[in-house]
Amino acid sequence: MEAATDVRTPRLRAVFREEERVTPLELFFDLVFVLAITQCTALMAADASWGGLARGLLVLGVLWWCWVGYSWLTSAVDPEEGAVRIAIFAAMAAILVAALAVPHAFNDAGLIFAVSYGFARIAQVVLLYIAGRENEQLRHSVLIGLLGSTVVGVTLLAVASQLNGVEQGAFWALALALDMAGPLFFGVEGWVLVPGHFAERHGLIVLIAIGESIVAVGTGADAKVDAGVITCAVLGIAVAAALWWLYFDVVVIVATRKLIRASAGRVQNALARDSYSFLHLPMIAGIVLLALGMKKTLAHVDHHLTIVTATAMFGGAALYLVGHVAFRWRNLRTLNRQRLATAVLLAGLLPLVIHVDALVALVVLATILVALISYETIRFAAARDRIRHELAREPVE
Repeated sequence: MEAATDVRTPRLRAVFREEERVTPLELFFDLVFVLAITQCTALMAADASWGGLARGLLVLGVLWWCWVGYSWLTSAVDPEEGAVRIAIFAAMAAILVAALAVPHAFNDAGLIFAVSYGFARIAQVVLLYIAGRENEQLRHSVLIGLLGSTVVGVTLLAVASQLNGVEQGAFWALALALDMAGPLFFGVEGWVLVPGHFAERHGLIVLIAIGESIVAVGTGADAKVDAGVITCAVLGIAVAAALWWLYFDVVVIVATRKLIRASAGRVQNALARDSYSFLHLPMIAGIVLLALGMKKTLAHVDHHLTIVTATAMFGGAALYLVGHVAFRWRNLRTLNRQRLATAVLLAGLLPLVIHVDALVALVVLATILVALISYETIRFAAARDRIRHELAREPVE
């Protein structure tokens, strides 16, 4: 009877997590970012100009850094225990409000975005501080590093909401840069994480972003579904599948094992910060830009792409590949030449693809990505088979 009573006793304090699996609550939390990412695409689609792209990417970067904070939080704290669960729900509400404000974040909803975003960020700081009651290094990192960069970033966003034009964009860029620079200035020694969980969580957010590219295919089509739209939709799925393959076929297996085997503490935390918190951003940004390009292509399959839309589609795919190249370099110190060469090729095709129909441009993009995957699958068949069917099953010491 006493044991049963202990089980039912509520735990109102934050506790460190022990399991590596991603919990249903974390997946529920990540669903809010489906809307946030969709809103970033909508913001850029409504103003398909260089300024519109820049504003959309700034908002995406700020939202990404908020998500990164919670990925570190839930890799240290069990989100299913005690009051943390309620705090996560409150943070979800704040992020949802911020996402709703995204389309007008550079106009009359700027302050709403800053305040709701700030609430979500401060909640993360408070939860980590509570969790660190028996870990002085963690509390020191939260108070000296995270709290300072959070306050600076949120304050600059609030100031930006009262400005316009170039000055407003500059304050947004400064807020993002200073906030993301916090871990570089104050170090990572005091942070804690469960490496397998941390890597899986980032893989799931990549999957969510790729899902957004599929959503863009659906929202880009008008009421009339003809042969051009059908062809474009099929090609859009092919491109999304290529993005999935490039990340999940081999890369995620190798990177996860590398993070798990890294020495706990500064080495492991620095690898997590660089490989996941920093270098996954260009991957996510590339996917969002690509989604924008496909959305515009579906809307006008027989028109030429504008230079901005072409840059979003081909440049986004190139940025995604560059993120992969940097990710591999940080993990293995080796250069993925074929992906780097493909990124250069995609960027080099920009002056040409604006002179053909959007559907033809999408055919070119899909063909290049499929060719890259085919080359890697054939050229590195033995290594791929070993990683997927032997290395993945070996216990991590």
